[in-house]
Amino acid sequence: MTEVLTLVRTVAPTDATVLIEGETGTGKELVARAIHELSARGAHAFVKMNCAAIPSGLLESELFGHERGAFTGAVNARAGRFEIATRGSVFLDEIGEMPMELQPKLLRVLQEHEFERLGSTRTVRSDARIVAATNRDLASLVAAGQFRADLFYRFNVFPIRVPALRERRADIPLLVRHFVERFAGRLGRSISVIPDGTMDALVGHEWPGNIRELQNVIERAVILTTGAVLQLPPQTFRPVGHGAHAPQPRTMEDMERAHILTTLAATNGVVAGPRGAASVLGMNRSTLLFRMRRLGITRPPSSWQLGQ
Repeated sequence: MTEVLTLVRTVAPTDATVLIEGETGTGKELVARAIHELSARGAHAFVKMNCAAIPSGLLESELFGHERGAFTGAVNARAGRFEIATRGSVFLDEIGEMPMELQPKLLRVLQEHEFERLGSTRTVRSDARIVAATNRDLASLVAAGQFRADLFYRFNVFPIRVPALRERRADIPLLVRHFVERFAGRLGRSISVIPDGTMDALVGHEWPGNIRELQNVIERAVILTTGAVLQLPPQTFRPVGHGAHAPQPRTMEDMERAHILTTLAATNGVVAGPRGAASVLGMNRSTLLFRMRRLGITRPPSSWQLGQ
């Protein structure tokens, strides 16, 4: 992510149009917000719109606004996103889903900085900076006739590619700690230990859903954790094929065993009592001893204790 941050700092002070590329869940909106906040426009509106989330029949009105009576149900005039974002920034997410019939009007905003509301002939000047994002290959869409070439070139002034989480595994421990602190804080809990086995499993996962998937996994884990040690719930990771030579994922039993061993080490082998491993893991002493036997942790080392 160092390269991405460098590009953000470089382009933010300018008014250049930025195209952020990356898989779903990689944090493209965070990059767009950083560009906005580090610019001279940071004190003004950051207006976002997901082009894939709004029906094509309403998209023109959402972007450019409409006058009263412009269409059935338009009982009042309404400003669009480009007017609302005056002196600020408009973030167009999933720009690859923009309908072909609206692309010329968007191109005009990029080139001439002007447009008309739906149902009006009055030209409105636009002073909004445009930052767009896509998880699709726009060049391929151009080749397929699904995206205008001139619009693509206008958006592609300053492209920033956000790498997938599996391409930057070194960032995962930092993100895990950040999300644990965030969600534990919201729930008023204190989770102070992330076992090595748990972190290894998180770092080793492929994360097809990227940061969004990691965030959801950690939130679920924090909700289900009752002690001070983060617990990944069973079936956290569903198996995903990655080719014949892909490393075999650790089984849940392996992860649970490593989790218990790490907790026992953290409690100096104390199993029972308010500071014992059973309490930390959120279970009673007999349950922990049963799981230890089932997982092959037959007896604690002599330095460990079963309680005070």
